[in-house]
Amino acid sequence: MQQPVGITFRFAALQDAETIRAIEFEASLRFMSVGMAGIADALPMHLALVERKIAAQEIMLALDVEGTCAGFVMFEPQPARIYIQELDVLTSHAGRRIGAALIGQVEQLARSCERMQLTLSTYREVPWNAPYYRRLGFREIAETELDAALIARRDAHIARGLDESKRVFMRRDLA
Repeated sequence: MQQPVGITFRFAALQDAETIRAIEFEASLRFMSVGMAGIADALPMHLALVERKIAAQEIMLALDVEGTCAGFVMFEPQPARIYIQELDVLTSHAGRRIGAALIGQVEQLARSCERMQLTLSTYREVPWNAPYYRRLGFREIAETELDAALIARRDAHIARGLDESKRVFMRRDLA
């Protein structure tokens, strides 16, 4: 995949934690436009969580030519796959394929550690969620295909108050 012009990537460092939280908050505001105020009003991730993910090298940043963080992807390595937990790009940088390139960075990591699948959970009808991931080669995972780890993730979503009837698990095989 061709990289967006002027964008570089690196793992997040501790000094990036508040920037990551600010990008997440800004990205969540888009949900107001699709009537999902509960998500738009949600607080960003806890700082301690972001710092743990940074220490584990499980957040990749996209930086523009000025060195400004334009977006990030947070992920979790699992046996045989990497689960994409969150992907956010600043509205000011939207439409430049930065999100797709961040997914590409995770794909490279997955291949380097011989994990041949990317998975995620997202909203089925939100245009920048499931429809976007379909364009990137992800497909829906049928309920009958969910393994114990994905069922546990779904249960955690429900415990947080997410409406799982509006969500879908997706995967992309990296054969």
